[in-house]
Amino acid sequence: SMVSDFMTPAEKGQRYSKVFRKAGNHLSKGKIARAIEVLKEGEALATEMGDAGMARQFAAEALRAEKEAPATG
Repeated sequence: SMVSDFMTPAEKGQRYSKVFRKAGNHLSKGKIARAIEVLKEGEALATEMGDAGMARQFAAEALRAEKEAPATG
């Protein structure tokens, strides 16, 4: 994709850690659904950039958050 062509590994790393921090911030406030949304956005970003390993990490974190979420309804 055009995005990944112009982004250095360091810049990608910064984008990913920003997503993780944002998700962690939501989790710390008990906003599980929002955190999962953010992690899934991170997964999509990593996939778009061709970083399969990082995409899996975001997916795993989203699953973990879903398991911790209290059952609603």
